[in-house]
Amino acid sequence: MGKTALIVIDMINTYDHADAELLIPSVESVVPVLTDLLDRARRSGVTVIYVNDNFGEWRSHHGELLEEALSGPHAGLVRPLRPDDSSLFVVKARHSAFYETPLEYLLRAQGFEQLVLCGQVTEQCVLYSALDAHIRGFQVVVPRDAVAHIHADLADAALRMMERNMSAQVCDSSELWA
Repeated sequence: MGKTALIVIDMINTYDHADAELLIPSVESVVPVLTDLLDRARRSGVTVIYVNDNFGEWRSHHGELLEEALSGPHAGLVRPLRPDDSSLFVVKARHSAFYETPLEYLLRAQGFEQLVLCGQVTEQCVLYSALDAHIRGFQVVVPRDAVAHIHADLADAALRMMERNMSAQVCDSSELWA
């Protein structure tokens, strides 16, 4: 196993979008798990990379996205997961963390081989990012308790697809950096 990065997908969020009311209960259960996972990764020296939707705002600075999320009614879901000074940040405009972003270049330049994907939404952005990571030759790990979903049945199917079709390691977050 090579150098590992923890990729946090779309957790800087205002939850002011379609399906948010279906997503929020899952996010509420994932935030404590993800907070613990982030703490363990950082203590272990694992690089944390946030890849976040720009929500059509086309801002180039992650601070604006974070500030907007922290000033909204769901700031409690974002505050515990804020990037620290050592975190890297990539802005995306579509579902995959790789689609027309500099993520692949960053990962290759830094020598990463394994990606731990967490965040939201399991059956959308996490699934598409896992596929794009797999076809680029990265080893993919998805902690099932550190990804939030809109539809539980689709999330379960997405995790099975990642495991079966993309050779992803689907595990519990407690198995990582224990």
